[in-house]
Amino acid sequence: MAEEVTEERLLNKIRRVKLLILDVDGVLTDGRIIIDDAGLESKQFDVKDGHGLKILMRYGIGVVLLTGRRSRVVEHRAADLGITEVHQGIWNKAEAFEEILNRRQIAPEETACVGDDVVDIPLLRRAGFSVAVADAVLEVRQIVDYVTHHQGGRGAVREVCEVILKAQNRWPDVAVRYEFA
Repeated sequence: MAEEVTEERLLNKIRRVKLLILDVDGVLTDGRIIIDDAGLESKQFDVKDGHGLKILMRYGIGVVLLTGRRSRVVEHRAADLGITEVHQGIWNKAEAFEEILNRRQIAPEETACVGDDVVDIPLLRRAGFSVAVADAVLEVRQIVDYVTHHQGGRGAVREVCEVILKAQNRWPDVAVRYEFA
């Protein structure tokens, strides 16, 4: 699913990753929000993205959700995946990023961040490995280290998980576990 990254400079960035920070709407979802007549919100998530995140966490890489909107749906999805750190209603993502890193004692170079819109740019500029989903706005795609082949909510996060695990030479362990080598 993920294309092999071969550029040494980029591989060195990815090898340092200890924490993946994800936007939600447009990254873990396709960006659409469904609100029914009762005002209840729903979103669609890709099961492959979720499985990729579980595999990534199994290999010791932390995952944080950092989003500008608030939604109970996000809380439910995070709990389902075992993601314990979720920040919602955050408009100053750079400030939240610094707080997360200070608390976890992680350097910016040890992070990967995935975004899709201009509000994500300050965060992406600070990350060690910055990623835009394929359907991100042009301004985001122009400033990142890697643009996924998959769109947000359609396997982009799974692709990022595989890129990280392959660059860190952990993918063979995944292959053995699932016997697809």
